[in-house]
Amino acid sequence: MDKQTQFRQQVKTVYRFLLVVFAMVGLITVVGIYLIADPSLSAFKKTTPEPEYITTIEEDEDKIENGVHVRTGLIDAEGLMTVVNNCTNCHSSKLVIQNRMNRERWIATIRWMQETQNLWDLGGNEEIIVNYLVTNYPPNKKGRREVLTDIEWYELQD
Repeated sequence: MDKQTQFRQQVKTVYRFLLVVFAMVGLITVVGIYLIADPSLSAFKKTTPEPEYITTIEEDEDKIENGVHVRTGLIDAEGLMTVVNNCTNCHSSKLVIQNRMNRERWIATIRWMQETQNLWDLGGNEEIIVNYLVTNYPPNKKGRREVLTDIEWYELQD
């Protein structure tokens, strides 16, 4: 065999080898991407099972602890879920908790929300909501803070 034919065979052999290498690299790349996209198929998958969660968010949504609705912080009392379902659709329950008003002011606030904030007609729920708010979030009868008592005063040194 002459040198030119021998050279051609060597080039073909190298060419075939490179094709096999590139095919393997491509296959490994595709498999790697597939395993990254779906790790459950990985041969290196953890053998420890995932922890099982006993409760879900849906189960905890209406949970009451120590007389308080856990998700909203509202006091557990008659009318609670009516308040939750109507009031917390538009604003945080914290807005309800921080405001303490009498019946007239709660009703005026509801009217203001209906006139300016697109609050829907509450129908029969309005009385339930107002009763809940007046009972559980009435105005404070004391000032901004209680009078300080039992304080040990000391004199400042000049």
